[in-house]
Amino acid sequence: MSDEKPPSSQPQQKGLIDRIGQFLTGEPQDQNDLMEILQEAEEKHLIDADALSMIEGVLQFSEMRVRDIMVPRVQMNVIHKDDELKAIFPLVVELGHSRFPVIEDDRSKIVGVLLAKDLLVHALKNKKILVSDIMRPVSIVPESKRLNVLLKEFRTDRDHMAIVIDEYGMSAGLITIEDVLEQIVGEIEDEHDAEAPIEEEYIKKQSDNKYIIKAITTIDDFNEYFSSVIKDDEHETIGGFVIHQLGHMPKKGDKLEYDSFRFEVLHADNRRLNLLKLRILDD
Repeated sequence: MSDEKPPSSQPQQKGLIDRIGQFLTGEPQDQNDLMEILQEAEEKHLIDADALSMIEGVLQFSEMRVRDIMVPRVQMNVIHKDDELKAIFPLVVELGHSRFPVIEDDRSKIVGVLLAKDLLVHALKNKKILVSDIMRPVSIVPESKRLNVLLKEFRTDRDHMAIVIDEYGMSAGLITIEDVLEQIVGEIEDEHDAEAPIEEEYIKKQSDNKYIIKAITTIDDFNEYFSSVIKDDEHETIGGFVIHQLGHMPKKGDKLEYDSFRFEVLHADNRRLNLLKLRILDD
């Protein structure tokens, strides 16, 4: 009959949808309230776990800045503007990157970017022309720029890489659109990532006492890199060690001091820790 009541699950789902609607149209609330709604939606199978994880990534992503994920200057693969094309072929083939920062004197001064596709086209004509003859203008961003703003600029300008500058106008590192998107969707691996050494893949040096550490870095690799003696019989990764020491699932901004190290959480969600900032303390 038409008077039959709908299944009991429908009013629950409708109530959840109403709450989401109220959140979007009502008075501003904090992110914790929004996450509770989304977590309830995931429990009721309205969204899947991967979608929830990406939404959490987006929310934290808007609070992160370029300096948090950039490739430090010392780790950039660069070429000199006065190099002949034939001289850089081995490096380009070995690394397999699509773009290379072009320097003038040293890594602190980036004057352009070389696209691998441009190299191939011109190399067929004249291998003796210089990098400076075919390099393209480079995009510049400050260390303090928020990632959500940078992603919008990448999309608008159709850029894939930018050079990060410090407060003195010198290059501090580089950042790619892939680096930015990985903060939302997780690690994007290609055939070259598998060949990267552990210290370059998981540990990024920013200065003599500052590093960015992926939480999945094993404790053994961490100890080998920093000549430390951290031990944890229950966990294999540095992220697991930090969670164990804190005694709870950490949030962005949480800090832990252990021996001569100060760990700060840069990126985490309600289920896992992703990225840490490490500072080596003075004795």
